[in-house]
Amino acid sequence: MVEQLLVLNKDEDSISVVNPNSGETEEKVQTAPNPHEITIAPNGEKAYVTCSLSNKMHVIDTQSFEFLSTMEHPDFVFPHGLAMTSDGEKLYMASTYSEKLFVIDPSTDSIEKVLDTHQGKSHMISLSPDEQTAYIANIGSGNISVVDVTNDEIVTHFPVGGGPEGISAHPNGQHLYVANQDDNNLYVIDVDSYEVVYERDLGTLPVRLVFSPDGKYALIPNRLSGDLSIVDTKHERKIDSDLGVRGNVRIESGSSRPWEVKRIRVGKWPGGVVFNNDGSRAYVANNKTNDVSVVDMSTLDEVDRFPVGVHPDGIAYLNH
Repeated sequence: MVEQLLVLNKDEDSISVVNPNSGETEEKVQTAPNPHEITIAPNGEKAYVTCSLSNKMHVIDTQSFEFLSTMEHPDFVFPHGLAMTSDGEKLYMASTYSEKLFVIDPSTDSIEKVLDTHQGKSHMISLSPDEQTAYIANIGSGNISVVDVTNDEIVTHFPVGGGPEGISAHPNGQHLYVANQDDNNLYVIDVDSYEVVYERDLGTLPVRLVFSPDGKYALIPNRLSGDLSIVDTKHERKIDSDLGVRGNVRIESGSSRPWEVKRIRVGKWPGGVVFNNDGSRAYVANNKTNDVSVVDMSTLDEVDRFPVGVHPDGIAYLNH
């Protein structure tokens, strides 16, 4: 069994194929300009890479690292966030400046449907645990689009404050976590009511949000403050009294709530985050120090850092 990290280097138009145990780059693959985000098919055989400034998406064989195809469309305008269903039958891609959602059939790598969000800067996507719903973070309009996955229809939008970017549905199926780059806050949203039930301060300019495989921790890189917020989603700290409603935020009394248990220094401009399969380690791509931080999740400390290419951001873990 081979473990590899695939790291997208935005300013040298390449993918670094890295051994996560040694930190050595085993191979570099050239891409179209400005590779941003990456996702790997559930069977591990293909990687999808959005190249935002070239308005293309590569489909790459993960054994040979040869290009299987390069997808283009008139409305690929800064193609960005990706999410694939666990059966590998649907791939969703958000095109930031055309404000559209593309539904792609990975069996043929063809576009099945294009949906208009009509929202500003549709950027990142997360699927619910049951994969019946997709959520799109719209940075420019300060809201989240809700997509019915069964029918591939946008059913509603709800507000969540300034500049939502980092987004992930918690494995418990009850909450959506959103990190806002304008107000530097974490919002935890009830997926039935779309109400904010918890709110926490983060570092400066949070840009991603990734859960550990067991859902216990959320890792949120804060780009401008150069650190990583580690949020314990199952923290046992209790609220002593019913705080009622603060603004539009409902505070639940007598229950545990997510808590930032640690904030650690990583490289400059941290961006993409990924866990290994068992959640024992996390990897953070640092855009302006051109390296990847290794975080030991048993101690919640950075334990290593290794160089990659220029301006690394999107990152994926491959085990095959």
